Amino acid sequence: MGFLVDPRKNWALAEKRLVGEQDSRRRQILETLITHSKAEASADFERLMATVSPEARYRSFVGDDPEMVSANSPQGKEEVAAYYTGIVQSGCHLIEHDVERMVVGEHALTTEGQLKIAYPGAILSLMGIDVPRSDGHYLYEQRLLIVWEFDAHGLVICEDSYAGSGGGNFEGIADRPLSPDQIYHVTLEEVS
Repeated sequence: MGFLVDPRKNWALAEKRLVGEQDSRRRQILETLITHSKAEASADFERLMATVSPEARYRSFVGDDPEMVSANSPQGKEEVAAYYTGIVQSGCHLIEHDVERMVVGEHALTTEGQLKIAYPGAILSLMGIDVPRSDGHYLYEQRLLIVWEFDAHGLVICEDSYAGSGGGNFEGIADRPLSPDQIYHVTLEEVS
């Protein structure tokens, strides 16, 4: 059985691109992206934050709710750390971004593809969404483009996200339960 949410897709294309990349700066950016993605998927907070620039500033252009946009747009490394802590503590780090297209430059990189999140039922309940089981997970889907910017040391300055229109979001999420065997859990051992 295949996984409906497989975080290994987050870095698969970057690893393929890295194999043939000759430019040292682009290699540095790809390597940072891979390390960042693996650390996020395995909830390795220390390794994740080691990829983030002191000048970090994230922006979310996903949705129309100003509170939600603000909550997903941390400014500064401390706010970015709090943002990632919240994601891991809530269990919302079970994320697949099946990157189909990627453009790598000297200072920025873009990733585009289908996003899937195994949303914990308890978090959906806190958001006011009725789900059959608060101890289960539910499938969230959305088309997503991320613009990543990197500093002179190859650290992540921004992870600016743009969601596709129509579809996705939380509409009907209660009708998309996930069983535990449909979610791939990345371990620290496999990404170290």
